[in-house]
Amino acid sequence: MNGLIDSLRQICGEAHVLSGGGLTAYERDWRGREHGKALCVVRPAHTKEASAVVKACAAVGVAMVPQGGNTGLVMGSTPDTSGQEVVISLQRMNKVRHIDIANATLTAEAGCILQHLQQTADQSGFLLALSLASEGSCTLGGNLASNAGGTQVLRYGNTRDLCLGLEVVTAQGDVWSGLSGLRKDNTGYDLRHLFIGSEGTLGIITAATMKLFPKPAAQRTAWAAVPSVQAALDLLGLAQQHLGAGLTGFEMMSQAALGLVARHFPALKVPFWQEASYCVLLELSDTESESHAEQRLEQVLGIALDKNVASEVVIAQSLSQSRELWQVRESISSAQAAEGLNIKHDISLPVSAIPAFVKQTDTALANALPGLRIVNFGHLGDGNLHYNIQCPEGADAAHFLKTNEPQVNDMVYDAVMSFGGSVSAEHGIGRLKVESLPHYKDPVALQLMRNIKQALDPQKLMNPGRVLMR
Repeated sequence: MNGLIDSLRQICGEAHVLSGGGLTAYERDWRGREHGKALCVVRPAHTKEASAVVKACAAVGVAMVPQGGNTGLVMGSTPDTSGQEVVISLQRMNKVRHIDIANATLTAEAGCILQHLQQTADQSGFLLALSLASEGSCTLGGNLASNAGGTQVLRYGNTRDLCLGLEVVTAQGDVWSGLSGLRKDNTGYDLRHLFIGSEGTLGIITAATMKLFPKPAAQRTAWAAVPSVQAALDLLGLAQQHLGAGLTGFEMMSQAALGLVARHFPALKVPFWQEASYCVLLELSDTESESHAEQRLEQVLGIALDKNVASEVVIAQSLSQSRELWQVRESISSAQAAEGLNIKHDISLPVSAIPAFVKQTDTALANALPGLRIVNFGHLGDGNLHYNIQCPEGADAAHFLKTNEPQVNDMVYDAVMSFGGSVSAEHGIGRLKVESLPHYKDPVALQLMRNIKQALDPQKLMNPGRVLMR
């Protein structure tokens, strides 16, 4: 393999091919569940170098693991423990290539940090409508490869819905240039949608053209305490009825989830969490003014109070207050990590089925494993729950996971399927769920996926063992 490493150094420069020790940032997944071992890490600076790197690896049959910000939650962007996989980091490919004002698009390379792209769009008078907790470190390529969701899917859709074009290095090292930015192009198979969400198993996304939207004239954020999941769903219905497309965020958080934030981040003020089973965070984007936005929110929340859908409400009166409320929501995952190892479930369900699913599954888990803590939160407006499990207070978390994780996963996933849902809403499959997928995916769909993999990556070198089993 030394010959390959020498070739990669000739392509990218010696300083950008890393081997030996000190590669933890590239080899360990964000949750710390596994520390892999890479043959080396190579950091191309542009598409031509990325193409040459793939060709060099393919020529000697070495597997490749594309990596962006390495913030994924399903172990899809880190190497296995074999020491035989090359990590291709896109972090140096971080240029904004073009902003087309008239076409309302932004073209950028895959290594661009999402937050930087949001700021770039803002400076040009636009909104890049993708927002998630890891936006300060996740990259555009990773967002596209995993079809990331986030907090504004209710209004703008997943990353897939925000992308108009891609540039991709194929498994053979060829470059597909599809960055036209067209909103209509009916000339055959939609390759863009094929690569988005493929988690680096079909090729490497090196650049993308993204939709931009007019910035709202005003945004208002509100927080409401609700007595149940059904009440949260009723509030969602009221908000959609009265706010329409202006409703850009609707997040539900359980008392257990907010309690962990209050425990581990005491500086954050968590409204109403001790008095309510659930709380809801709403965001309204308005085309008129701050006062108009506040009036609309007050109307909806007043109706909710009158109907006993909500028990207490508060509307942020400044941008800083709004950020504080969102920070509470975005700190739940960090609070869970601070509490200890946990079992994560990124599931989606028909919105109408969520109350019954939660009631049934909460009860079944409590009966099977008394004392476990269910940390339920997520994007209620689009049916995506992060239905996570924390071990009982005082228990050994590592032992609890080792002993009970398979049973918990089976119970949750079986319940999800019985309600017509999906075992992965926005995090992807990676290696974490690759063995479970055949049990919950239509067999015909799986065979079609295998056929596509075989056609585009016959050597099976692109992120092998992720999404599909080897």
